[in-house]
This record gives sequence, C-alpha cells and structure tokens, in this order.
Amino acid sequence: QVRLVESGGGLVQDGGSLRLSCAASGSFFSIDAMGWYRQAPGKQRELVALITSGGITNYADSVKGRFTISRDNAKNTVLLQMNSLNAEDTAVYYCNAGRVRTSWSIKDYWGQGTQVTVSS
Repeated sequence: QVRLVESGGGLVQDGGSLRLSCAASGSFFSIDAMGWYRQAPGKQRELVALITSGGITNYADSVKGRFTISRDNAKNTVLLQMNSLNAEDTAVYYCNAGRVRTSWSIKDYWGQGTQVTVSS
C-alpha cells in the first residue's frame, strides 16, 4: 500500500505565503512524477505544478513566478512553496504521485487533500 500524507495548508492573507509538503510512504520501487493539483468549489481539479524524478518542472500559467515545486527523491517528498497568494488560489490542494511502481502495479496515487484559503 502506498500512502501520501500532505501538510501545510491553512488560512493566509492576500499576498502571503504557504508551503505545502507531501510525503510518500509504503512499499514501492520508484515514483515518476510528483505534483500538486487543486480543486476550487464548483470547478474541476487542475494541475498546479509537477516535477519529474529528473527534476523537470511544469507549472500552470496562473502560478508561474509565484509557486515553486521541489522534490527530495531520497525522502520521497515533494514541496510546494506558494508566494504572493491571492483569492484565486483558494482551493483544496492534492498531492499526486505518478506512475508509482510496486511489486504488483504501476499506477497513480493521491493524497487526501489540504485546504488553502486566502482571505482578502
């Protein structure tokens, strides 16, 4: 069983910063890409940022220049540093581990989600 545990969400004022953390645990051989997605009320889940095992990153246009994703492959953790937050960033943020290779499968896993609320 592979488990993703997220932390770091909360309430922040407009223009503030938060850092999200996600740690993968369990029995697996490797994780391809790790990333963060978010879902605001009434909207579809969308990609925020992604980082491959080789360190290649991809960001949604709306967060470029404000958010930074990083990864520690040895610890199987991924961080999302979020700066200059605004109300549009309010959402539940989900950690994703892509193409996780275990003894029995290769598939994606999701965290339980962490709420980020930006107040104006």
